[in-house]
Amino acid sequence: MNAGTVAWLEGLRAAATAARQRPPRGPRPSAACVAAERAVLAADFVTWIDGELPGLLAERAAARVRGHESEAGADPEPAIVLMTSPVGLVAAADVLSRRDPLLDQWRPRLAVVTEVEYRAWCMRHPDDGYRHHVLHWNWLKTRVPPQRWPAFAAWPLREGECYWLHRLGTADGMREHRACHLWKWNGLTASLVAPFIVERLPSR
Repeated sequence: MNAGTVAWLEGLRAAATAARQRPPRGPRPSAACVAAERAVLAADFVTWIDGELPGLLAERAAARVRGHESEAGADPEPAIVLMTSPVGLVAAADVLSRRDPLLDQWRPRLAVVTEVEYRAWCMRHPDDGYRHHVLHWNWLKTRVPPQRWPAFAAWPLREGECYWLHRLGTADGMREHRACHLWKWNGLTASLVAPFIVERLPSR
């Protein structure tokens, strides 16, 4: 990492740590809900870190050889930011505690933050074009308002069930892709209903 990337990453980490000193707001989910959410998010972190991240970083480093790095000013060894929910922070900690040579090599470059923490930091310290970092987001919307439910009528709920939306994606300055998977929760277990759905948000 170059000096600019180190400063940006350390600032993000410090800002996130400071933000977590505030007590959480809102109702607390049940232990079963937290465990299910944690499992879904951990599975995606493992898939992305083991399957996608190596190629992404290799391509970023190769761009320097092709001369793209000097044009864009992008660090060929960027910080790796995982953006998730409060439950996802715990899921990520579980995944990142693994002893693995590549993961050990990347660990100094990693930051795990919530969406609020990330957005607040980037408002004050924008990283245009992802010069200093690559971003992977992975979180569950577990409180989908009932007015959104008709959009998922093709996958009807049974009594006592509700929808979850699993939103994930990656951006690195060269590309950005995102996906959404529909899950349902019955109070005890979560189950995947439809992968890769297209969300149609209601017009205002």
